[in-house]
Amino acid sequence: MPFDISQVETYQWVLSIVSGMVIGMSKAGLTGLTLMFIPLMALSFGGKASTGILLPMLCVGDIFAVAWYRRHAEWRYLLKLLPSAVVGIGVGVAVGGGLSDDSFRLLLGGIIMVLLGMMIWQDVYKKETHYPQAWWFAVLAGLAAGFTTMIGNAAGAITSIYLLSMRLPKNAFIGTAAWFFLVVNLLKVPPQVIFWENISASTLMFDAIMIPAIAVGTAIGIIAAGRIPEKAYRVFVMVMTGVAGLLLLVL
Repeated sequence: MPFDISQVETYQWVLSIVSGMVIGMSKAGLTGLTLMFIPLMALSFGGKASTGILLPMLCVGDIFAVAWYRRHAEWRYLLKLLPSAVVGIGVGVAVGGGLSDDSFRLLLGGIIMVLLGMMIWQDVYKKETHYPQAWWFAVLAGLAAGFTTMIGNAAGAITSIYLLSMRLPKNAFIGTAAWFFLVVNLLKVPPQVIFWENISASTLMFDAIMIPAIAVGTAIGIIAAGRIPEKAYRVFVMVMTGVAGLLLLVL
């Protein structure tokens, strides 16, 4: 059934407003939070409909984040990720709804935990591994990010692990991620309108109402991220990524 804003219930409005604030916070630096609300939105609106609702909200959050952090982006890492991410998006469009929610959840959770484990192993044992700078690592990360963002708007954890592996400073991390997701999410809009048909005038009207909530969340995220020291921020992102991965595996 197509999304109808007139049929949205009170609890769905509340959940969406909270999700909008969390999206703003996550895009502005408190990364890892959004992934926790994606399953709740899917349960509330249905998987396909929730993806169409969330994508424009994510684009708004990306625009706010880029407006603030645009000067901090490291374009060399963006140019490594984007080509394979576009291919991953194409694979996601082709697969569409053929992958069950449980299969996607377990696949994404497994990928996140494996990559996170590799990064933690490198940090703890101070190993001078070369895989973060290898061309295949960027290709695999881009493919995984493109595929998972197309299927479930859930590539934040994978992108975080890749950028953390590059040991970017806090603002460079946030700015690079902001530009990456702005480009990727805008590329996802036409396929979802044309092939999945889950973004409509009613969807966009609903999302427009969520803009103030996203803006408030962005302001909170900017202030909070600015007060977290560099080393603590790295640990924060790793912990939130790990929690998100575990939730995907156990829920």
